[in-house]
Amino acid sequence: MQDNLKKTINTGTSLPVTSCQSCGYDKLYSILFLGYLPPVNTMPSIGTVPTVSDSFPANLLYCKKCHLVQMGLIVDPTILFPKSYPYTSSTTKVLRDNFAELYKESSKLIDLDNDDLIIDIGSNDGNLLSNFKDNHKVLGITPEEIGELAIKKGIPTIIDYFTTEVAKNVVKKYGKAKIVTLTNAYAHIEHVHELTNNIKSLLTPDGVFISESHYLMPLIKTVQYDTIYHEHIRYYSLISLINLLKQHNLEVFHAKEIPSHGGSIRVYAAAKGSYEIRPSVKKLLAKEKKIVADLKSFENFKKKVVLSKLELNTLLSTIKKRGKKIYGISAPSRGTTLASYAGLDDSILECIVEVKGSYKTGKYMPGTLLPVLDEELLFKNQPEYAFLFSWHIAKELMTKLVSKGYKGDFIIPLPTPHIVKNKSVK
Repeated sequence: MQDNLKKTINTGTSLPVTSCQSCGYDKLYSILFLGYLPPVNTMPSIGTVPTVSDSFPANLLYCKKCHLVQMGLIVDPTILFPKSYPYTSSTTKVLRDNFAELYKESSKLIDLDNDDLIIDIGSNDGNLLSNFKDNHKVLGITPEEIGELAIKKGIPTIIDYFTTEVAKNVVKKYGKAKIVTLTNAYAHIEHVHELTNNIKSLLTPDGVFISESHYLMPLIKTVQYDTIYHEHIRYYSLISLINLLKQHNLEVFHAKEIPSHGGSIRVYAAAKGSYEIRPSVKKLLAKEKKIVADLKSFENFKKKVVLSKLELNTLLSTIKKRGKKIYGISAPSRGTTLASYAGLDDSILECIVEVKGSYKTGKYMPGTLLPVLDEELLFKNQPEYAFLFSWHIAKELMTKLVSKGYKGDFIIPLPTPHIVKNKSVK
């Protein structure tokens, strides 16, 4: 499968997943089909005449052998991650705080010297490495032009896809790393075994690989179907991560749940026996056991997804019948799945607003004619409702918008669609 996958990706096409990406088991169970989704970061400019565009089937699969949840189609990364990729991690306070906390935690768990090299793969605008750069050597690797922002911050950055050749060149030029981080990207890159081997090749003998990924447990518990899209090739539990890393003689010695992206998992792994395994690993595995290894959990998840969609449509129908206006708030990647699956378009929402300076302003949300406009319109026009696509950070968003003068109420679409009154926001 790996050889065929390389050939397919190189020709700019996509490949159905017929066996588990981790263990190779070929009897995968279909959890949920969300229809055909557009690439979440391909955003046409406002005024562009609609034409035929790419959409890809979104089928979520489960491996009963190693418990890895994965997408049923791997899409060419050059389609999913264009050079003009519009996402910048530094604009989200939750992520800024998370990466600052990661630095403090890793500094306690790992004996770091000033000369130690820290490499961040998928480094974006340098948000994570900005915490390390004053005390350690740092290097970012990212395929998007947004990497130029990191360079301006004084963070050396290779603007390229992380390949075997790039990994070899990094070792030759910069040496090996004490820490390699891959946050919200370990689940994004195809050829997971080749990827993991390349990460290992960057590490010193006592080096540590730190990954952060959307966590399967909150995805199931809080019905986060909106995080299902083709950038996320895999959806990790700790069980599936341990099974994957074990194949590369990497041992998980610490794991924790973190709040970013509506619920993620941070995992520390190193060569077997290099670090004492902390109680956090056993504790988290015990929490997962009854959910991740039970097909009934995924059957119930599917039922809840369907009901959530129907409840959202009922709520929006009631509002529109009363002639009220709704503005969308922010255009995160997950918003594309939500809009597509729930059938949200410019006949339901007037527009979507983003903070000033956002790379997404002046574009349409993928798969729709919903214009993304400057946030100032929200305060000027005062629509009756603000629809939070980034509902997982609802408290942060609502507090900010109310403090800036928004007087309407808020629609929280997931997990159970409901309205939050403006006056109840503190």
